[in-house]
Amino acid sequence: MSTHTEPRDTSAVGKNAPKTNAIGAAMRFLTVLTGSDIAERFGLREPINRVAYQGTKSGFQTLGAATRAFKTVQGGGSPKRLSTPGKDYFNIAPDDEQKMIADTAREFSEEILRPAAHDADEAATAPEELLTRFAELGITTINVPEEFDGAASERGVVTNGLVAEAMAYGDMGLAIPLLAPSGVATTLTQYGSDAQQKTFLPDYAGENVPQSSVIIAEPRALFDAFDIKTKATRAPSGYKLDGVKSFVPAAGSSELFVIGANLDGRPALFLVEADTEGLIVEADPGMGVRAAGMGRVVLNNVSVPKSALLGEEEGDAAFAAYRDVVRLSRLGWSSLAVGTSQAVLDYVVPYVNDRVAFGEPVSNRQGVAFPVAVMATELDALRLVTQRGTSRAEQGLSYAREAALARKLVSDKGMQIGSDGVQLLGGHGFTKEHPVERWYRDLRAASIGEGIVVL
Repeated sequence: MSTHTEPRDTSAVGKNAPKTNAIGAAMRFLTVLTGSDIAERFGLREPINRVAYQGTKSGFQTLGAATRAFKTVQGGGSPKRLSTPGKDYFNIAPDDEQKMIADTAREFSEEILRPAAHDADEAATAPEELLTRFAELGITTINVPEEFDGAASERGVVTNGLVAEAMAYGDMGLAIPLLAPSGVATTLTQYGSDAQQKTFLPDYAGENVPQSSVIIAEPRALFDAFDIKTKATRAPSGYKLDGVKSFVPAAGSSELFVIGANLDGRPALFLVEADTEGLIVEADPGMGVRAAGMGRVVLNNVSVPKSALLGEEEGDAAFAAYRDVVRLSRLGWSSLAVGTSQAVLDYVVPYVNDRVAFGEPVSNRQGVAFPVAVMATELDALRLVTQRGTSRAEQGLSYAREAALARKLVSDKGMQIGSDGVQLLGGHGFTKEHPVERWYRDLRAASIGEGIVVL
């Protein structure tokens, strides 16, 4: 069974086209050349890595240029916050509205994302038309209050989790850049000041949603989201930001970043427009979620005004917002892992039932049937913990335990589901003819993701 599709035009359009294509080209070059026999034979692997890294560092310095001018609006009133639903119980059955939204996302992911996933993974970028078509669905608006022309009157953490799961069922790599702006809208709605909401949220209620993301991760071993090295120091005009952020989706075409930085020994979030002086975008090749077009954001003495601090309140309020965003993003990554794990299971079951060896389906063998049963069991556990966390967050209850458990299960069981899926396909699991190898790579990414998909 082949998942290949006819070649499609994956080039970006408008002013972002050279930037997006450059990122994708750099990622393909780095991945292919450094892994080739030529590099090994002539001892070029390390020199190529150094040259390519320096090339991206200097060659993409103009990539952080936005195409949209956010018009600063003065605040003065109270920020709009979404109320918690009047529920005091955990119900795993979605209501009619949630089911309709999730079904719409699932249909989009199966009919649009999955056929495009193979080529997008090879190109290391999401086709521009996919971003446009997804924006037309209006799913981002469910996180924007009605006062800003959105569709939200209550918090929708459960709904956001169901949407993330449905999108990842089609392809996690493509789902990430599509869902990242929704995470920014959620963050602004729940933690932004009145002025920040008036300045940015109206753009998230239309069809021309700005590409943007909440970026927390940094390129270092044993990264801890609560011990970040990116620094924010006070300046007469506001703050100076210095550091490097990694795992940034659609980095070359992004227009706004919500960046985690250490202020007075505790992390906080800052709103930084992509064309801010000193902000540099670099290509950042990775093993998984390649279709997300991951890059790095380098902050070299970046000046932002005082109004850039999310919520415009220092101290405990800034840290509380950062902490909640990290926990909500962990539930987001867990939802993505649930969707991709379900895709693996749904692909493996008919395969082992149809695959005949020694005169019978291989699923008749205990060595095959038992791993499939374990995959289904672990998937249910991951889904239930994640949904319990989203339900508690939506009700305004503590969900720290559930977020931590979900992340642990993603790290241990999510990757195992992907690995077993590859193993159960035998030699076919190793080839790109079947999508399971891509899903395995993406599930590994879910175990290290921080930020981006904020529910």
